[in-house]
Amino acid sequence: MSTDRRTLLADTAIAVLADTGMRGLTHRAVDRAADLPPGTTSAYFRTRQALLTALVRRLVALDQAELEEAGAGVPVLRTAAQLADGIAALAGARLTGEGRRRSLARYACAVESVHHPELREILVPRENRGRRTVCDFLAAQGVADPEERTVTLLTCVDGLVFDRLVNGGRVHAEEIRGLVAAALR
Repeated sequence: MSTDRRTLLADTAIAVLADTGMRGLTHRAVDRAADLPPGTTSAYFRTRQALLTALVRRLVALDQAELEEAGAGVPVLRTAAQLADGIAALAGARLTGEGRRRSLARYACAVESVHHPELREILVPRENRGRRTVCDFLAAQGVADPEERTVTLLTCVDGLVFDRLVNGGRVHAEEIRGLVAAALR
């Protein structure tokens, strides 16, 4: 089986999930969206759970690549404003275009993982350069528990992104500055 075809199907499944919700994610819907003959998706992913697992693995891989790239492009942060600006840019990217689609799919999968622990294991936040950049900055500022504060800060940012996906609007730089300031206290 072709890895490229599996990747195409997983990417298409992410788009279908983002556009139609969990109930709309079917093998047929992925076939149609990928413009492939009926039965193609089920030939690669026999069950809905197999399709969902492939989707989640691909989603995590895309997110990790994004966070690695974001972290790699950041010089050593010297100020809280620099950190806040970087986080605000990432939050903005998660609310538009493909970032929005991935965010919608990610939250749908997170809810689904409540009933499917195997998905939860895949979705567990992982170490990456972006996360490490935040933690290193907090540690350099003398925060006693930088790992825990990093998790709290990024979880709060995630909550803002979720809120704006659901209720509209954007994440404002002032909100992120406030969260960074709280993490530094």
